[in-house]
Amino acid sequence: MALPAQLKPIQHHLRTAQEHENRDPVVAYYCRLYAMQTGMKLDSKTPECRKFLVKLMDQLESMKKELTDNDSISQEVVGNAHIENYALKMFLYADNEDRAGRFHKNMIKSFYTSSLLLDVLSVFGELSEENIQHRKYARWKATYIHNCLKNGETPQAGPIAMDEDGEADGFGAEGFSGPGPSDGGSFRGGPPSQAYDPQDKSLGPGPAPEIGFTPSPESGPPGPLATTYNNIHIPPGAHAPANTPAELPPPTAEGVKPVPMPRSVPTVDPTLLNAQQQGGVHLSPEDFTKAQKYCKYAGSALQYEDVGTAIQNLQKALKLLTTGKE
Repeated sequence: MALPAQLKPIQHHLRTAQEHENRDPVVAYYCRLYAMQTGMKLDSKTPECRKFLVKLMDQLESMKKELTDNDSISQEVVGNAHIENYALKMFLYADNEDRAGRFHKNMIKSFYTSSLLLDVLSVFGELSEENIQHRKYARWKATYIHNCLKNGETPQAGPIAMDEDGEADGFGAEGFSGPGPSDGGSFRGGPPSQAYDPQDKSLGPGPAPEIGFTPSPESGPPGPLATTYNNIHIPPGAHAPANTPAELPPPTAEGVKPVPMPRSVPTVDPTLLNAQQQGGVHLSPEDFTKAQKYCKYAGSALQYEDVGTAIQNLQKALKLLTTGKE
């Protein structure tokens, strides 16, 4: 069934769901849930929109039954952590490619898709300020790099300062600001920026039905000792947010031996070694939820043998439970 024009703002979230149908059904489920909830707010009264949304609800019910044994579906805290970790790993891949000056269509799409998945986190509640900034930066970067490549220009690698209103509003941006060679000035020249469209064919052939995150041949050689996971190519030395695994395991193909990576393990706060809850501390339901999330992040980090991130998140959980403060 064709998407009604009134529901166009959710088209990319539905496309992301379709792309992850087989690879990660949890991501597909929550993308559709977000699309359904947003669609209800956009237009649930006109016949074509109501028919489309009812069909989407039926699809969600069917998926929920199929995934009934999946903790990410039955427990919101686990589902929240799953989507957030996936979105930030995708953001991390694109950010590393950007900082290395390797600009190509897959990294642009990774930035943009990570912003869509950060949208999806709103089904679990209000977004954290950190994730709001990640979403804003990812969407803006996708549009900026896309327009530079389309116009035959070389994008500026790495973080760039952007205006408070510099987010790619909807799916595009009107202009970009960033530091010049020696100052923090802004640049806003040339024709208005065009919205980033994941289906734009102007930058070369589009990706396969499932998003591929391996750089294209013309994007330059990969960094040394790079690792991969589910086709996500992530160089070492990751610029990961605090709750994102900085290194992912190498493929298990025969003849390929994992290369041990040096790890910097944070110092354990000695005051937390024998921590006891302080008198008069009253924890709210939100505090318990946050503590559960920190523990879940730690568990996810340990799956990738990321000891440092696990310790950081366990310390956060312990401090919150003993003092009531983060």
